[in-house]
Amino acid sequence: MSLIKRLSISKLRPGMIIAEDVLTHNNQLIFPKGLMLTDKSITRMEFFSIMYVRVEDEVITPVEESELPSYSERLKETPEFVEFKKVFDEDITTFRTALNDIVEKGTPLNPETLLSDTIGLIESSEGHVSVFDMLHNMRDYDDDTYAHAVNVALICNVFARWLRFSQEEIDLATMAGLLHDVGKMKIPDEIMKKPDKLTSQEYRIVKKHCQEGFKILADQDLDKRIKNAALMHHERNDGSGYPYGLTADRIDMYAKMVAIADVYDAMTSARIYRGPLCPFVVISIFENEGLQKYDTRFIMTFLENIVNTYVLHRVRLSNGVEGEVVYINRSHLSKPTIKCGKQYIDLAKNPDLFIEALV
Repeated sequence: MSLIKRLSISKLRPGMIIAEDVLTHNNQLIFPKGLMLTDKSITRMEFFSIMYVRVEDEVITPVEESELPSYSERLKETPEFVEFKKVFDEDITTFRTALNDIVEKGTPLNPETLLSDTIGLIESSEGHVSVFDMLHNMRDYDDDTYAHAVNVALICNVFARWLRFSQEEIDLATMAGLLHDVGKMKIPDEIMKKPDKLTSQEYRIVKKHCQEGFKILADQDLDKRIKNAALMHHERNDGSGYPYGLTADRIDMYAKMVAIADVYDAMTSARIYRGPLCPFVVISIFENEGLQKYDTRFIMTFLENIVNTYVLHRVRLSNGVEGEVVYINRSHLSKPTIKCGKQYIDLAKNPDLFIEALV
């Protein structure tokens, strides 16, 4: 008989066997006892903020994971990517210095300068669609707080354009994304940079970054909606978020936007136990687990536009077959129709198949 071990999420590996039912905080079943873990199932538990799981001691070697998509290597060789990365690195340095001065010296924040630097990244790419291609290949930072903030700002900028916001509203959304995690600078480094998954007590401390961020921005000359985004970006429409468990009508509109951009960037970033997830896998997780947690207009606009950026992209399916995305199924956004040679595969009619990588 196998021994049972209790592990933090960060120590889980594909191939481990769950030794107990995994439940949400509302006692809904996520995974049954006996399931073999995959990258996707580990990420799904992270999505639900599961911290520990009991697993059997014996590890079964899973099917070999897919390699980094080849399109990534091709993109990194383009002049556009090289320029984007150069500007991105410069922006991170400027942003880090500015935030340190605000938190440690009480220096007044200059939103025009920060906004200008971030908009420069948009202008250094070919267009709003390509920003996502760039970000999916800017993962060397491994969710560094500053890089993550810039990523979320860029996503919010494009997101606001998809929502047909005015220029003033686009700027507000961009700044809300840029400053949403400023409160993490008040969290001890030994917690923020801990390589393992946090303990319950450490997680409670990290969750305070929302209130800390609001305090840091409180006396700054900023629109109150930017401050609210720092405070409320972990709130969820169904009341399952933190720090206050607010429901839909009490959450600031910009916080709702930042919440989606924040989760999307986190799931498409690398973790200790996995590489960046394919966008179609992330879209699937949103569809299956998260629609009720987010504003309907925002989440559907975001997902529909994200998936449309990958029409005509070449992808690899979970059975190893490669093809081209030719048609988006509005009712199953993560399940488009794929052209494989002369054959057309409607993933919406093939529940056991999914897109595992862009190639």
